Amino acid sequence: MMLGLLLARAGVEVIVLEKHGDFLRDFRGDTIHPSTLELMRELGMLDEFLRLPHQEMRRVKIQFDDVDIAGPDFSHLPTQCKFIALMPQWDFLNFIAAQAKRYPTFQLLMNTEAADLIEEGGRVLGVRAKTEQGELNVYAGLVVGADGRSSVMRERAGMEVEDFGVPIDVLWFRVAKTVAETEPALGRIRNGKMLVTIDRGDYYQCGSIIRKGAFEGIKLCGLEAFREDIVSVAPFLRDAIGKIDDWDKVRLLTVQVNRLRQWYRPGLLFIGDAAHAMSPAGGVGINLAIQDAVAAANLLADKLRRGNCGTDDLRLVQQRREWPARMIQGIQVFIHRQMFGSRSDPERALSLPWPARALLWLLTPLLRRVAARVIGIGFRAEHIRA
Repeated sequence: MMLGLLLARAGVEVIVLEKHGDFLRDFRGDTIHPSTLELMRELGMLDEFLRLPHQEMRRVKIQFDDVDIAGPDFSHLPTQCKFIALMPQWDFLNFIAAQAKRYPTFQLLMNTEAADLIEEGGRVLGVRAKTEQGELNVYAGLVVGADGRSSVMRERAGMEVEDFGVPIDVLWFRVAKTVAETEPALGRIRNGKMLVTIDRGDYYQCGSIIRKGAFEGIKLCGLEAFREDIVSVAPFLRDAIGKIDDWDKVRLLTVQVNRLRQWYRPGLLFIGDAAHAMSPAGGVGINLAIQDAVAAANLLADKLRRGNCGTDDLRLVQQRREWPARMIQGIQVFIHRQMFGSRSDPERALSLPWPARALLWLLTPLLRRVAARVIGIGFRAEHIRA
């Protein structure tokens, strides 16, 4: 959606395909980081954007065995917005779509699912899509696969994926807010369990970190045991957790960290999770995807407008964005292995090794600033070209 907005703004004809009839997917990310807010400012949309309902997180607090640990502090970042905006992603997508529709070269097709690629002589010419009215062939000078970690386009293109293995999955559910926290903690680690609670105003969007493949065993133990496990980590949820009375209210998010070896083919480019699936650690996936979109627009808009965008131009996008993705993924894999072990060590209890704890206490002010920079801005931040 962001790439469509930027290309349409540059005078390129764009069609965005969305397989659903709306954006109300509860498994999408909710964190709009300072780097993305800075892009909104550069586009002249920040004030309007911040009028949407959201919460502002200027500092991250983590509870570890009932002890509050100060996390990243965004107040020192060289950006206008020194906070993370917590906003349901459907609101963000609706906002970007509304902005993009102001441009006559932008078109958004809802209920249109990209199902296959149209190829000729080794070059991708478009996509075959399914609609409520039947099949639709969409031809384009460039097809961009931005269909996420389970990318159909990536599979159809036969792209080679390098998987780094992640020992965790996430159980995603919501719990009504009955007691407002004065200083809400984003993450809680207690009794060998970890819970993320995102404040969405009148309820918490919760993510329970589990061992990969453990969900079936959790279900066998029953909902009552599951609810007690959640309350043991976050006692303030006790009054409302009873509303989780059916496993249909708990969604399994399969966590992946992987990356395409090559992000492009003639006439085809992948960005975002389709190019480099991120773990939830740091909530940075959506923001890296947006950075990819900005880089792609900056590098390709003129070429696309002139009709001479070649494979060498697509290679430049990967060269620009692969290093930031590698850096973040490397940090994520390191964190997972330190706290959760590896797939070959499934019984290891969730913990923070004592050297890491000591480092947190000794270097807290420095670590807070470094972590805020990595999470809030990332590596090689992109900017909107005039």
